[in-house]
This record gives sequence, C-alpha cells and structure tokens, in this order.
Amino acid sequence: MITKNKIAKIKKLHQKKFRDETGCFIVEGTKSVLEVLESELVIKDFLATENWKNRFLTPKKQLQKVEIVSEKELERISTLQTPQEVLIIVEKPRFTISELDNNLPILALDDIRDPGNLGTIIRTADWFGFSQIVCSLRTVEYTNPKAIQASMGSFIRAKIIYADLTEICTQMKGKRKIFGSFLSGTSSNKAKFSSNDMIIIGNESTGISPSLSSLIDESLYIAAAKSSKAESLNAAIATAILLYQFQLSQN
Repeated sequence: MITKNKIAKIKKLHQKKFRDETGCFIVEGTKSVLEVLESELVIKDFLATENWKNRFLTPKKQLQKVEIVSEKELERISTLQTPQEVLIIVEKPRFTISELDNNLPILALDDIRDPGNLGTIIRTADWFGFSQIVCSLRTVEYTNPKAIQASMGSFIRAKIIYADLTEICTQMKGKRKIFGSFLSGTSSNKAKFSSNDMIIIGNESTGISPSLSSLIDESLYIAAAKSSKAESLNAAIATAILLYQFQLSQN
C-alpha cells in the first residue's frame, strides 16, 4: 500500500513549481512507460497494479523495483480523468545548446502555450525526423502532464531545450537558414529547404514575436483553399504541414 506521504509527494508533481524543484515529472500509460523502459531515462519511482506488472513486465524489463498499487490508489495520484494501470516518476534529461548537431534541422517553438499542442508538435516532429527542438522561455514546459500524454512517448527521442530564441537565432545566423511560419511570404510548397535549416512556429494566437521576426531569413505561409474563411491554422497542424514539406524536399 502506498503511503500518504508518497501520495502527497507525487501529487505535488502535478504542479510546475514542484517539477522544477525536483527535476522530475510524471509519465502515465502503457505505451509511454514501456518506451521509457527502453530508453536511457532515469526512473525514480515505478507504480503499477499487479495486473499490469504481470501483463507487461518480463524479467528482462523488470530492472526497476515496482511498487504494487491498487486502481483506487492510482486514481488519487493520476493526472488523468481515467487513470491507467501504471505511473512512473522520471528524472528530466538536461540538454544544452552546445549539444545540438549543426548538420541536423531544428524546430523552434516561440511561446507555444497550450500543453496539448506542444505534445502533439513533439509527436509530429518525431514522425518527421526532427529530433532537435528549441523552445522559447515562455513556451509551456514539455513535462506538463498534458504535453507528455499528447506526445505519446515521442519526448523520449527528442533533445528539447529551453532558451532565449532571439539569442539562439542570432548565433545561428549564417550557419543555417531560418524559416518562420507567417500568414504571408513564400508559399511553403515552394520553399527550398536544406538539411540543417531551422523552422520557427509561433504562438497559437499572436504568431512569432516581432523581436524574433527580424532575424528570420524567409517567411513561409501555408496556402489555403480559395473558398476558406478560416483565419489561421492550429499550431500543431501548421507544424505538421511544414515538416512534411521539409521532408519531401529532402527526398
């Protein structure tokens, strides 16, 4: 039986303040947990029902001590409305700008505020082979439970760094071309991408910040149907289209 003290400790990780203080975050669900087990991420706590443990943990995978809990106990600590049978506490990996590979592309996110959008963007970047993601300091943290859930395990395969994007783009000038997503400019299906470009996606409602816009080499827009009355695309959808077109250009 899980102690009241541990329940309180884990529930604190629902809040950004305590995730920042401890450097740990929650991962729930079979798919994501099994992917963490195959990765090099450090698991600090492993809680699962007896049923889940018997179904999914082979002796080879059971390298971590599993604390058996009931479904009711999981309901008390889960971040989900419908808790699954497994929850782990993971140590947040730390990456720096110096670890970025100059030969690989970068996806930059400027002030993305919705954690569900962020998680979907991370999952999309994984699909299209973007393993380097640089987030502005005002972008929601990817260890937010909603972002982790939406990423479906893709956060494991990405180097996600939070930094001042204006400083980063200034450093990148001349080393790689910097594209930004706007409502005007060059049609994205006509863009000429190179293998190590940077693509910047802006805030869901206000777009890319003015201070960053001046550092962008080429503005891209995604052409809409002539009959469209929509003002803009969701940030995650826009990301998917641009990364798909980037991928096509590399083939």
